[in-house]
Amino acid sequence: MTTPSATPSATPGTAAPAAAAGAAPDVASAAGRAPVPDGAPGGRFGSLGPVGLVLAGGLSVQFGAALAVSLMPRAGALGVVTLRLAVAAVVMLLVCRPRLRGHSRADWGTVVVFGIAMAGMNGLFYQAVDRIPLGPAVTLEVLGPLALSVFASRRAVNLVWAGLALAGVFLLSGGGFNGLDPAGAAFALAAGAMWAAYIVFSARTGRRFPQADGLALAMAVGALLFLPLGIAESGPKLVDPVTLGLGAGVALLSSVLPYTLELLALRRLPAPTFAILMSLEPAIAAAAGFLVLDQALSATQSAAIALVIAASMGAVRTQVGRRRPKTLPEVP
Repeated sequence: MTTPSATPSATPGTAAPAAAAGAAPDVASAAGRAPVPDGAPGGRFGSLGPVGLVLAGGLSVQFGAALAVSLMPRAGALGVVTLRLAVAAVVMLLVCRPRLRGHSRADWGTVVVFGIAMAGMNGLFYQAVDRIPLGPAVTLEVLGPLALSVFASRRAVNLVWAGLALAGVFLLSGGGFNGLDPAGAAFALAAGAMWAAYIVFSARTGRRFPQADGLALAMAVGALLFLPLGIAESGPKLVDPVTLGLGAGVALLSSVLPYTLELLALRRLPAPTFAILMSLEPAIAAAAGFLVLDQALSATQSAAIALVIAASMGAVRTQVGRRRPKTLPEVP
């Protein structure tokens, strides 16, 4: 996963649960999650326990992605991205009510780049899952944050995790992406690169905007950028009641609900544990693809996903070890 810190103060969307969650911001960023506004509902969800909340959030994200794939024949990949970003942006703007005045040109430049990274990450990923199974797509996408973590750490042991990840990609590609659509694999890798950029600008936006204001504004930027593309591809299909309802379901499952659950979990869960749980997302995606979309994986593809998960967990543990302060000797 990665080192840059996330947006300060916690919330849901598509960035990273934030500094209000204590030590969790860096890990959350790596998960590509968004901050959720303070005061997000706890109650009933909190009774699941922090680990249960994280796992429920992961299931929500990946089953939301599976729903998005099933919606693509109706609205197209660009149309689904448009619906997801638009609904999530409306929810975030209503909840956060960000202040528009009093920000510098540099502040607005940062939030615009953040929105571009968010739109690119979502758009490229949905192009990928329109062509290749969900599990392999998420596995290839995770390489973006993993690479960012390895480069930021500059520790020799991370070469081991990079080697594991590359071995997983080699297995997944069948030695040349013969088993996967090359365009789909390229879209997934590009989505991973945008995910890494998203993490960096999530941190920068969080330092410039209070609460989740920057996230809400960036989501609005992403939605506006994708609106012409969605209209060009899907036109009136976007306002079909069934399509609109399913698109709202994708936004809630893939954005609002999981980030709220993760925020609640981060208030009671150590950051390293959270990051390791997030490393399981390729496996959750593979399960969602199998159960919802009937996308079965071969033994080789399953082994490849396991290698990438192991590399992600190893990178997380390395970062945690690097940051842990040395204990002082006890005074007799």
